[in-house]
Amino acid sequence: MAETNTPRNANYAIPDDPESSTYRFIIVAAKRARQLQNGNRSFLPTTSRKPTVTALEEVRRGLIQYEDPIRDANLAEIASRRG
Repeated sequence: MAETNTPRNANYAIPDDPESSTYRFIIVAAKRARQLQNGNRSFLPTTSRKPTVTALEEVRRGLIQYEDPIRDANLAEIASRRG
């Protein structure tokens, strides 16, 4: 069997997330699904009427911008220690 270097949760990770956090993926997708339920338009042309399916696909493709203040603070602290 050929071994690949892709993480097991590659389908459930945000593309620009260096930690490939499934938890972060689910939280961002849930917030996006709530936005879609409240009337925001999708970034994708879709035939699905389910906002959760649309939100998962948008997040998986990297179309959703998000902020993680805790992660950003940790990265800033690491950067200040180095330089």
